[in-house]
Formats: sequence, C-alpha cells, structure tokens
Amino acid sequence: MSEAGEHTASVASSDHEHEAPKYMLIWLYLFVLTVAEVGVALFDILPKWVIVVSLLVMAVWKAVLVAMYYMHLKYEPSRLRLVAVAPLPAVAIMIIVIMMEYV
Repeated sequence: MSEAGEHTASVASSDHEHEAPKYMLIWLYLFVLTVAEVGVALFDILPKWVIVVSLLVMAVWKAVLVAMYYMHLKYEPSRLRLVAVAPLPAVAIMIIVIMMEYV
C-alpha cells in the first residue's frame, strides 16, 4: 500500500472510533413514545389542539432518535447533520398551515 493509502486508511479508522449505540435502549425509548402516542390519541378529555401538538412533539422526538442512532447521524460530521436538518423549517411551515386548517 502506498503512503497516501496508508494515511487514508488510518484517518478513516480514527474517524469511526466511537461507542456503539445502545440499540435496545433506543428501541425501548421508541416503544415507550409509541405507547404514549396511542394513549394521548385515545385520551378524549384533552382539547384537540393539545392532542395534536403533543403527538407532533412525540413524533419529532422519535424521528430524531431514529436519525441520530439508527441512521448514525450522531457520529457524522456536522455538515451531514445540516443536510438532514435543512428541510425541517419547510416541514414545520407545512405542519402549521395544516394545523390551522383543521384545528
């Protein structure tokens, strides 16, 4: 292997040295959030807007957990995180517009 190849291999191996995610713990968090979502959706005493907002918050929380741990964005450079986060303002605007129409 050439010097450049050895340097590239050593840099690549040092970039990916991190603690392995605790997949079962993340799965448990996702399960608990799903149970909470079902509970909130079936809880008719709360006002409709409280139900919608709480379901949206839990859905975003679950999406962040999946992206950070199962898609390994937690261990990627910040530029890649920026690419993943960039469309979120458009999503937030669409959610607000839809909520204004139905709530």
